[in-house]
Amino acid sequence: MPDQPTYRRVLLKASGEALMGGQGFGIDVSVVDRIAADIVEARKLGVEVAVVIGGGNIFRGVAVASKGGDRVTGDHMGMLATVINSLALRTSLVKMGVDAVVLSAIAMPELCESFSQRQATAYMDAGKVVIFAGGTGNPFFTTDSAAALRAAEIGADALFKGTQVDGVYSADPKKDPNAERYDRLGHAEVIQQGLTIMDTAAIALARENHIPIIVFSIHEEHGFSAILRGNGRYTVVSDE
Repeated sequence: MPDQPTYRRVLLKASGEALMGGQGFGIDVSVVDRIAADIVEARKLGVEVAVVIGGGNIFRGVAVASKGGDRVTGDHMGMLATVINSLALRTSLVKMGVDAVVLSAIAMPELCESFSQRQATAYMDAGKVVIFAGGTGNPFFTTDSAAALRAAEIGADALFKGTQVDGVYSADPKKDPNAERYDRLGHAEVIQQGLTIMDTAAIALARENHIPIIVFSIHEEHGFSAILRGNGRYTVVSDE
């Protein structure tokens, strides 16, 4: 076990669906608390942590568009859902004695601070957990793209993508028992093979900024800190 964590500054991307737990909708506080506890463990290792959470447990903008509605309005509604999730995570972190701040790409000063790269970096340098809400602030961009963008803006050493499974597979392992699991892939390989771990814009942005993507199971308790210690089960997406 290494004396120092593998990465100094990381961004954790979790889906909104992960917060539902066994529910069909909304937020399971026990799940949010567990994710917060994993972040606390990472901080105890000396790792600076930022977070992006999706909003799919509450609302998905593409669902509106698929039924003939306005995609822009739908995406704006989805952004608001990410703010709700971000506030929930901040609540759990503060409850555990961790100084956390929510920065939103959409101005809503009564609820949280507005995002700026300079302020985000200053908070990271001060040891706060920074939660980025509101996606990129623009429609047509996913929270995966927001995660890659924020990771680049704060100079993250890695982007941790928490998923439903313990890495990247050639097919859905829950549906295909013969699905091959990868330990390591290049950014270009993910795009060429159509592996849907993140959208193409997010993968390309991470590649351009030389940010490795660590894909692991968000449901594995202590999994986040285990990987930071050099252990755990995951897939690395990197060209280096």
